[in-house]
Amino acid sequence: MIRVLLVEDQTMMRDALASLLALEDDIEVVGAVGRGDDALEAAERLSPDIALLDIELPGVDGLTVAEKLATMAPSCRVVIVTTFGRPGYVRRAISANVGGFILNETPAAEVASVVRRVHSGEQIVDPSLAMSALREGDDPLTQRERDVLRCAREHATIAEIAGQLYLSEGTVRNYLSSAIHKLGARNRAEAITSAEHKGWL
Repeated sequence: MIRVLLVEDQTMMRDALASLLALEDDIEVVGAVGRGDDALEAAERLSPDIALLDIELPGVDGLTVAEKLATMAPSCRVVIVTTFGRPGYVRRAISANVGGFILNETPAAEVASVVRRVHSGEQIVDPSLAMSALREGDDPLTQRERDVLRCAREHATIAEIAGQLYLSEGTVRNYLSSAIHKLGARNRAEAITSAEHKGWL
């Protein structure tokens, strides 16, 4: 029996997946939670074979959960099921040794098949997502440039960003300028949008 933990913040989607997987003779849904931070606790407590994760989760995002599970519960393989097929997400998932990355429009029978195949050791990535990730190339941003762009989404001024990240205002300007240049953007708002669309933030 393949023990599955569902992690999805939309109750209707979570319940639908649980009901569909429950119809499979060789799959048992041992837990279902709606937050990323709850997923880590549930994985420790329930010892699932597979965690089916969304990316956009409250608490801790699904990719961070996948990265933490890789060290915290290495016997638990992860399948990302999401509406967000951004190239940067796919690359980050592959780096985290995620077993599967599929879109949530995938038919239920296919989701069950992916669970079985990942459980047996395969790595499954939706072909269109894989091609998109290859075409997009690597994330050109440094960790600090990503930090500054993330912070710039919530803070309007350079001084606020500098205060939040404990950097000088000049350093913040340099990181923003570098990120804008690397992304071929005209300003920081455009750079943030571009990085978000590619899944680099």
